[in-house]
Amino acid sequence: MTDANIINPLLHAAEQGALPALKQALSPGVNINATNQMGRSAIILASLHQHYDCVAWLIEQGADINQQDNICLNPFLISCLTNDVQLLRLVLPAGPDLTRLTRFGGVGLTPACEKGHLEVVRELLSRTDINVNHTNFVGWTPLLEAIVLNDGGERQQQIIALLLDHGADPNMTDKYGKTPLTLAKERGFREIAARLIAAGAV
Repeated sequence: MTDANIINPLLHAAEQGALPALKQALSPGVNINATNQMGRSAIILASLHQHYDCVAWLIEQGADINQQDNICLNPFLISCLTNDVQLLRLVLPAGPDLTRLTRFGGVGLTPACEKGHLEVVRELLSRTDINVNHTNFVGWTPLLEAIVLNDGGERQQQIIALLLDHGADPNMTDKYGKTPLTLAKERGFREIAARLIAAGAV
């Protein structure tokens, strides 16, 4: 039997959410962290397709939750990118590496702030010590992403308040030297500008 014949049933079962088949496929000698051509392991596939029972079982069996695919996805980063609070709550007790980066160089908090994933942001800030001031490849912190790449509405205001309450530096600039306050004012985000000023922004 070839390696492909051994590995494919595991990945297929994870992608389909077929827990009994997944358990059967993980026979002695099968690598639980084997991947397909996209670099996706069983736990990544199960996470992408919201098969939470499969994710939980794979974690119990020792699957590598930090392993990333060809575009840098892993279960933790998938939860942050897709606003999957249930997945995030499954993964956090397993102790994911919070320093793993997205393909754009952000930590999980970065895209969650950009995309307005309020509940994910709240979970991350209240339950982990993720770096709230991490700078991604384009020179933006989660706070800057929350300002620059969204609409300044109520959800973003709440995210910015959470970030500031949990230690986000209101004066960290982008790579051009622009402060969060400057960027908020340029976009006409008065409520956000007021929050930043109250937090010591200059």
